[in-house]
Amino acid sequence: MTATMPERAPERTGPARTDGDVRRGELAAFLRSRRERITPEQVGLPRGARRRTPGLRREEVAHLSAVGVTWYTWLEQARDIKVSPQVLDAVARALQMDRAERGHLFALAGVTDPVRGSECTGVSPAMRQMLDRLTPFPAAVQNSRFDLLAYNSTYGRLLCDLDALPEEDRNCLWLAFTNEEWRASLVDLDKTLRVMAAKFRASMAGHVAEPPWKAMVARLEAASPEFREIWARQEVVRPVSQSKLFRQRDVGLLRLSSTNLYTGPSQGPKMITYTPDDEATREKLEQLQALTRAAG
Repeated sequence: MTATMPERAPERTGPARTDGDVRRGELAAFLRSRRERITPEQVGLPRGARRRTPGLRREEVAHLSAVGVTWYTWLEQARDIKVSPQVLDAVARALQMDRAERGHLFALAGVTDPVRGSECTGVSPAMRQMLDRLTPFPAAVQNSRFDLLAYNSTYGRLLCDLDALPEEDRNCLWLAFTNEEWRASLVDLDKTLRVMAAKFRASMAGHVAEPPWKAMVARLEAASPEFREIWARQEVVRPVSQSKLFRQRDVGLLRLSSTNLYTGPSQGPKMITYTPDDEATREKLEQLQALTRAAG
């Protein structure tokens, strides 16, 4: 007789891991790695003779963050618990996370960073060099609040003389509603104003409680009835690259395509570049560059 092997019973498996499980596991591992790299001396704690844990203990992180030890332990155990932005902020500070690490922490937790809008306003020398090398194409670095952080010489004269303005007025939304020379340069003024206000409202969704954003809205509402009327419509739109028409006072009509190159997280600082749509515009940009050099 031929022996037959018994059929193998199917292997028992646990429940499939969900996206939430994976995210919590990554968050737990990330927190452990950050905790283990911080020495007690870095946070003003005594090392002690019997320390065997690399870096900080869980209870020390909980103490520094002013959260419960059990809660923080559950966080490192990838438990399914609710995490508030305020507590994550405290943990990030206790573990001395830099901007990249902090962003990663909040992304893994699926929580909006309460200080995400505090963008770095510095522009590196390398980026300034890039702006200059793009001349005669207009280019600028702008944050999500429409503040102009830096620009090249062509952009500086594209819509008005930016160098002649106080730094606090170098904001595209402010200029579009209050500066007559800037407004005269916008061929389709009404549409541009509505789109800019809608973009600003969309960006502000993550910054509604931040003083600089609220102050900008209050300043515009006080200065421009036109802004008040448009703002009350509650319109929002996502930022997109597009072709634009400008009427530059010295060289005439310019047809330009804008491109946004983000320097950090989306909706953060970005480099805006304008390239000519036709040869006539290219020649006019070169004329504008020559005029700018002559004036300088």
